[in-house]
Amino acid sequence: MELVCEAPAKINLYLAIKGKRADGFHELETRMLKITLADRLHLAKRDSGITLECPGSDLPTGEGNLVYRAAKSFFAALGTGGGVHIVLEKKVPIAAGLGGGSSDAAAVLRGLNTLYGVPFSFEELVALAHPLGADVPFFVHDCSVAWATGIGDAIQAEDISPAEWIVLVNPGFAVSTQWVYENFTLTTGGNPYILGRDFVHGNVACAGPGNLPLYNELEAMTIGKYPELGRIKDALLADGAHGALMSGSGPTVFGLFDNEAQARKSVARFAERFGRNVFLAQPLSTQAKL
Repeated sequence: MELVCEAPAKINLYLAIKGKRADGFHELETRMLKITLADRLHLAKRDSGITLECPGSDLPTGEGNLVYRAAKSFFAALGTGGGVHIVLEKKVPIAAGLGGGSSDAAAVLRGLNTLYGVPFSFEELVALAHPLGADVPFFVHDCSVAWATGIGDAIQAEDISPAEWIVLVNPGFAVSTQWVYENFTLTTGGNPYILGRDFVHGNVACAGPGNLPLYNELEAMTIGKYPELGRIKDALLADGAHGALMSGSGPTVFGLFDNEAQARKSVARFAERFGRNVFLAQPLSTQAKL
């Protein structure tokens, strides 16, 4: 038996750091949106063992890959044997703030649950997802948009759509999530990209229906080290985006567009410089026209 799974990327429409926990993780408030940019995984049932291929990438194919660890967790919980051969086709940039690895892990959990006759309930799959990473439970959920708290793993589904079209620009270098969080300091003022520690409607950019707040508290520090990200934001806004923001811990910057022609023109302009690191996407709940 074989199964093909899509693993969508996400963007953070809102991300605030509320504090640091005793275990070293940060308490968050974040709104995440799944988008049509996605990896693809091919799962083939085997009698035993886990094998993983990542063609076209230098990703590890063993314990160093979250996909492998997700499969290992599934079979450990299953306890009755079984195995899988996985082929991971990467399209979502790595270490880009788009949750690609977490989404891949969630797709493996969901896919294996289907291949093996649904031995686990939704709640049990979420429990398997928790130890794998803060974003993995979000991708196990069916919802396209969610407000998440805790370390990002307490999920409340929402029914919103902030834009019709999303332009994503990855500058071609990775940013370590660990570095971002370790160097994060709560600060205000002195930098045009710092909007303030507390949420204030007057100094937070808004996007989409209901003037959703568009905010990322990690952005200022990351732009401070990589000012190119600020220039990308400015260029997206100049291209007609009604909002632009760094996603997650970066470095991918996205622009929200309501006009398809403007979005496609912006993609073409950025592609002249960043090539295949520029993507046109839509909210996952929107019928894709790409």
